[in-house]
Amino acid sequence: MLDKKEIEEIIPQRDPFLMIDKVEEYVPGESAIAYKEVREDEWYFKGHFPGNPIMPGVLITESLAQTGAVAILSMDENKGKNALFGGIDKMKFKKMVVPGDILKLEVKIIKRKGPIGVGEAVATVDGKIVAKGELTFALVE
Repeated sequence: MLDKKEIEEIIPQRDPFLMIDKVEEYVPGESAIAYKEVREDEWYFKGHFPGNPIMPGVLITESLAQTGAVAILSMDENKGKNALFGGIDKMKFKKMVVPGDILKLEVKIIKRKGPIGVGEAVATVDGKIVAKGELTFALVE
């Protein structure tokens, strides 16, 4: 299990934009499983939406991307690099994510060619899919 400090040793994101709280397991270059506890005091709930807080889909997607980045950037040859979005494909949002939910974030790297790759990403709450799709990434120095 990796905590936030250990996650920060792998990926460059920092609060308030570090969107994963812990990593349950990861296999460098292959996969990662992480969690995000969705708290009522999250910065984005002030405006999305007052009186009806819903985690934005783009931030669920970012949480998944950071999970995938743990898998890719934990490889020895990628230490110190960054993984940027190259594309988002087939992303579907199935259920709302609200304060009190615990997002389980799973990413499997399904393609790699040079600095470009694709991760199959699934976010669930209580075993139910809330979002899924494919994330293309590009590794940069």
